[in-house]
Amino acid sequence: MLWRIDLDRLLRVVADADMAYLLLLPPVIAAEQLMRAWKWRQLLHGIRPIHTLRLFAAIMAGYFASVVVPLGVGPLVRSWLVARRESLTVAAVLATAAIDRIVDGVIFSGFVAVALVFAAAPDGNIRLGLTVAGGGSLVLFALVLALLARFKTGVVGEGNPVMSLIGRLPARMADPVKRFLRAFATGILWPRSHVRGAGILLAAMAMKMAALTHFLWAGLAFGVALRPADYLFLMVFLGFLHILIHFARIPGGFVLGAIFALDLLGVAEEQALAMAVAVQAASMLTVTAIGAVAFWRSGVALDDLRINTKEQR
Repeated sequence: MLWRIDLDRLLRVVADADMAYLLLLPPVIAAEQLMRAWKWRQLLHGIRPIHTLRLFAAIMAGYFASVVVPLGVGPLVRSWLVARRESLTVAAVLATAAIDRIVDGVIFSGFVAVALVFAAAPDGNIRLGLTVAGGGSLVLFALVLALLARFKTGVVGEGNPVMSLIGRLPARMADPVKRFLRAFATGILWPRSHVRGAGILLAAMAMKMAALTHFLWAGLAFGVALRPADYLFLMVFLGFLHILIHFARIPGGFVLGAIFALDLLGVAEEQALAMAVAVQAASMLTVTAIGAVAFWRSGVALDDLRINTKEQR
């Protein structure tokens, strides 16, 4: 794919870019994470009210930690930072972070369904793949929620076979495991307030709507305007691709996947490459700039991060 890129045309595309649209990307990406912080605040409210900006700083610091210490430690690090500052257990905060991600997954599955109805997938096999992935994801998230609910009931209830089995271990091993499981169970909750519950769902949808505009602003910067349904297709296609890249560790996978998807939509490869790199660069720069400052203000050294993530694992 990259061998077909015309370097001279690519340089012209970059030289003619409208920087005003590119400068919109970092604020939009930061606003998404601010919405995530507000959403997480609603979940944590049942344990302790925490200011949204504090949670935003922890989220960005977690993303920054994922860059410095790979293997997906972001949710663990942000939970650890919040627990450390608010005198909470890491397990309970981590449980709320898990619920937060599950809500995002359920809402994303809804956007996949909307995309299948309104967005014309350029390829029949891709449409089939999105159908299977979207349906499978929704079923998976429903099962995970059911298991978490059962887990919470089992841990706090009497005669739980799992806790009984753990009790057979030596005390120095069984006691920490039991404490972790009980603390994790306290974080498996949903707000009693219907307003907060609705706010969580609306915030998750707002985040996806903001994510829809990433390639809108990048495209307008390089002279590309697509139909609204095309941006929806890009978001769901690249959303599933991001999960695949995360587990498969494919170097440059997002950029190549974005070029492939944009090529299906009729975008020239030079413009597609510029758009993909702009979106990824804006995301990395935003995370690095805000996350590094948030991490520095937390008073935690990177060596402490490595030690604590190993201990929590």
